[in-house]
Amino acid sequence: MATQNLPVSQTRSFTTVFLIEMWERFGFYGMQVLMVTYMMKKLGFVDTKANLVWGAAAALIYATPAIGGWVGDKLIGTRRTMLTGAVVLMLGYALLWIPSSNPTLLYTALGVIVVGNGFFKPNAGNLVRKIYEGDDTRIDSAFTIYYMAVNVGSMISMTATPWIRNYVGENYGDSLGWHTAFGACAVGLILGLGNYMLMFRTLSHIGSPADERPVSIKRVLALVAASLVMVFVAASILQSLLIAKGAVILAGIIILCIFAYLISNSQKSERSGLIVALVLTVQTIFFFIFYAQMATSLNLFAQKNVDLAFSVFGFHLFTWIPEQYQNLNAIWIVVLSPVLVFFYNSLGRIGKDPSVAAKFALGFAAVAVGFFMYGIGAMSAVAGQVSSWTMVWGYGLYSLGELLVSGLGLAMIARYVPARMGGFMMGAYYVAVGISQYLGSIVANYASIPQDVSDPVQSLPIYISLFNKLGLVGIACTVVALAVLPVMKKLSNTHAEHTPLPAVHSEELA
Repeated sequence: MATQNLPVSQTRSFTTVFLIEMWERFGFYGMQVLMVTYMMKKLGFVDTKANLVWGAAAALIYATPAIGGWVGDKLIGTRRTMLTGAVVLMLGYALLWIPSSNPTLLYTALGVIVVGNGFFKPNAGNLVRKIYEGDDTRIDSAFTIYYMAVNVGSMISMTATPWIRNYVGENYGDSLGWHTAFGACAVGLILGLGNYMLMFRTLSHIGSPADERPVSIKRVLALVAASLVMVFVAASILQSLLIAKGAVILAGIIILCIFAYLISNSQKSERSGLIVALVLTVQTIFFFIFYAQMATSLNLFAQKNVDLAFSVFGFHLFTWIPEQYQNLNAIWIVVLSPVLVFFYNSLGRIGKDPSVAAKFALGFAAVAVGFFMYGIGAMSAVAGQVSSWTMVWGYGLYSLGELLVSGLGLAMIARYVPARMGGFMMGAYYVAVGISQYLGSIVANYASIPQDVSDPVQSLPIYISLFNKLGLVGIACTVVALAVLPVMKKLSNTHAEHTPLPAVHSEELA
């Protein structure tokens, strides 16, 4: 009986984290899919400013988990911190629900979302790591399925929120349409929190040591005060793009210093794993520059240069709202995740599972081809607009690359970083991702469309030029990733030699 109970316990624990992550991502991506066009159409920002404000917000959203991971590890516990983050995120989306065209309210709401994500993100990922700790093959599969949870939630919300905006806007006024759509994101978090409260007992044995200790009122009050300061700081950064740029540079320096310190002060048995994690983190930064195009240049490309109708052999199927094309990423992730899990498990059973570094190289190759797809589609563009199917295949390859790189980024930390650094290094990984989000918005501005250009025929070559350049950069990243494979294999083998095998429980031998 014990042999059957252990996997069931893992599955139930994983399902609880999976579901709250799904609802949290429902809220986040429902907001993200609208944000750049909201700033342009509702607040009057030009495309370059909207891209950079969102890039700065995304950078902060990904950077604050470095703090949240430490809070979960040391202060109030992994489970408690994740739950706190979900509540704070719900409040942030609720602020966007308020009908107002005041940019200050937007910056404040984004500041609250930044803090909430900082608490939630690293601790949700760290719980998954703790559930499957010590099983490399199952960790890769678990994090791929976990990544699919992200995209189940986002797939639903990125379809729903643009539709809600249009439906409510057409019937009850444009302003109410935007804010009702943002309100749906808050409702999603409320549903996620309710679901968690029903299932939280499945995680009672999973967490950090701090989860088992009572939390003092003084510590809670100090954390609330620090969070309010962080909201103010984040809102101030978003209002000053110069400060945002400086903050990103500082974050990059801090990340390098953190890795240098940990590597130099680690035990010999841990050093090779940390070096592998550093190299793969640098590669991840380059990937997320590509990823940042989804909410910026690819989103604006869909607004201007995509025929929104889907047709097959001349028969019209349906028409999408421009922002909904970002949903293709989530759809492809959901479709491809089980396929990759099948291959990982099948190859793992015969000892042929490719290394994380090899998967990263394949991922960059897929991304490169994906961006070239838009240039290919432009060759048959009509009146400056490419077929919707060009977006489908471009996003498909881009999403395959995302699964192979970003989808395994968390698994990479889980595999190569010592458990005692787990939460903190999850946070540090997200800081690196945040840096690349801001760099991605700078890259997107190379396709800035002059305000006097409204003809799709004129804007098409501007976007295609950027996408072709990104394809070339993707090829360069693939070549570099392949070149370092021998070194990465050697380091990975050294890490494996010095890593003790997971303890085998008596019930597993029964």
